[in-house]
Amino acid sequence: MSILIFTGLSLSFEEAKNMLDVEYLPPVKRGDIYNLLEKRDDIEIIGIIDGVFHQSPAVAHKEILEALKRGITVVGGSSMGALRACELYPFGMIGIGNIFEDYKNGVIESDDDVAVSLNPETYEQMSESWINMKYNFEFAVEDNIITQEDCDELLQISKDTYYPKRSFSYVIKKSSLNYDKKIELNEYIDSKQFDIKKQDAKKVIEYIKNLTE
Repeated sequence: MSILIFTGLSLSFEEAKNMLDVEYLPPVKRGDIYNLLEKRDDIEIIGIIDGVFHQSPAVAHKEILEALKRGITVVGGSSMGALRACELYPFGMIGIGNIFEDYKNGVIESDDDVAVSLNPETYEQMSESWINMKYNFEFAVEDNIITQEDCDELLQISKDTYYPKRSFSYVIKKSSLNYDKKIELNEYIDSKQFDIKKQDAKKVIEYIKNLTE
């Protein structure tokens, strides 16, 4: 069984390989799936976790639909995979994870909500995604670190910030929280280390792993 998974950003190749020893490719961009379909006829499963949003044109819906038409199982979640799965699950693409459900239920709508900037050579994440901020700030409300009003303000600042510049420290600094509360919130975020995109990426890998057993 030939399995190809596009990741490297939400989940590193090393971490992914430790979970499932298959072929991993860098974040998908326009034309990548067409190129694979032209060159190979052994592909049975394609996993889409990460994809390029603005550095290059995003993977086209037609590419994924062509893979599905050929009987290839296509599974998506976490980032670009969640977005495309939400758009294409009626046609057979499988969506996995919280972010997919958030897109499907209209909690989030824009590709900007999961977008981050990255180092093109190492795939190191250089900014924070809006969706991860949303989960972390909402957890902070549940844990009585901030109020719901504070959370709403922080998320609006994040939304208004161009995605390559988003970071927890930047958004918190721009807020109207007092100095002590800013320190407390930063420490809370640092200690929690919650990453919804990474969690969902792992769910995609686990789902694909279960398909092979």
